[in-house]
Amino acid sequence: MAFTVALGLWHSRTRPDTSLGYPIPAESWNLTPAGFWYVFVSIPIVQFLLLRWYLRLFIWFRFLWHVSRINVHLIPTHPDRSAGLAFLGKSAYAFGPILFAQGATLPGLVAGRVLYRGESLLSFKLQIGGFIVFFVLAILGPLLMFAPQMVTAKRKGLADYALLAQRYVESFEQKWVLRDPGPSEELLGAADIQSLADLGNSYGLVRDMRAVPFGLEDISRLAAATGAPLLPLLLTIFSPEELIMRIIKVVF
Repeated sequence: MAFTVALGLWHSRTRPDTSLGYPIPAESWNLTPAGFWYVFVSIPIVQFLLLRWYLRLFIWFRFLWHVSRINVHLIPTHPDRSAGLAFLGKSAYAFGPILFAQGATLPGLVAGRVLYRGESLLSFKLQIGGFIVFFVLAILGPLLMFAPQMVTAKRKGLADYALLAQRYVESFEQKWVLRDPGPSEELLGAADIQSLADLGNSYGLVRDMRAVPFGLEDISRLAAATGAPLLPLLLTIFSPEELIMRIIKVVF
């Protein structure tokens, strides 16, 4: 596919442009030696590696789809705030290298237009933002297949623990509020108080449970991996010294 379909699509949609530094004459499709290497070696190698990764992504997503069809036993009080499925969000970190490599394809195009055509980097902010959002969604989007089961588990957990809490607080009120405790009973340090606090913590875990098996930290890490190759483009706006000073101000 890399040497046939993908290369043919690239050839049919690409036009020579010496202003961007392509090793192709402006009025002819006769390639220079560097152009032959670029078209028939460099591009197919990159496309071959990307197609292999896309195939792996397809296999991984298909596996997730089959697993999501299983009646998974989800525990809403799990401390990972995802009913025990937070490890799926962490597994997305394995795609960080491919996101970094994919992100490196855009800066070359943008830098060519900024340096050789005089366009402003800020004019590409929507494309850059959409590029990052698209690839982050491409990795984390399939995990949304577990959302229906997680939402159901959270709804059921809230109902079950609310009923349990209602029964417990009624008993607690009857014992410690509505009647006088015996002379040997002291509220301070009583196990009932600790149990009431533990029950409140358990209900809080269910209430704070996410509806998806990933969090903001997972999203930010993948976005950082995708956007990291774009950072050198800031040098087209700021000098190295000014950029360093801005980074220091942000960090410290």
